[in-house]
Amino acid sequence: MSAILPPADRLWYKHPIDRVEGTWIAIALIWCIILFVMMTGWHVWGKQNLSTETYRTTSAQFMEKTQAMVDKYTVRTETAENIPVVAPPPGSDVYLLARLWSYWPILELEKDKTYRLHLTAIDYNHGFSLQPANINIQMVPGFEHVVTVTPNEAGTYSLVCNEYCGLGHHRMVSRLYVK
Repeated sequence: MSAILPPADRLWYKHPIDRVEGTWIAIALIWCIILFVMMTGWHVWGKQNLSTETYRTTSAQFMEKTQAMVDKYTVRTETAENIPVVAPPPGSDVYLLARLWSYWPILELEKDKTYRLHLTAIDYNHGFSLQPANINIQMVPGFEHVVTVTPNEAGTYSLVCNEYCGLGHHRMVSRLYVK
């Protein structure tokens, strides 16, 4: 008999299961249930994953909200591209968008103050990886992710795109300041 030829008995699934095979199927099923409960519990009680709100949006709508925030709270510009640095008041909605191959604007937040961070990508899928805090969110065009954040350590954090977005992907970095 060869593995290339089809089985002689086409109704192989109607044959009784061997005891050892049944034991392994039961072990695998129990293990799957344990992992499912652990993943759910880890999210709820372990605080390992961010709970985000997600809304449908358009690039134009999100750009309008972001531009209004930039016009109102810009404190200076940085980089060769003159990207604005915004310092919104605590408790406000903060908008950050990703586009080929940059984040806009640069955010300056206050330590121990809470903000609602709105994230989206304008053109392609981008990643939001906040280092060294190791927070990762995939930013998808047409969807706005809202995360409630309370920075608890002052410093300069790096934003890195961790979703391949084209030839300039390696240059898609920014920073986030916590004062």
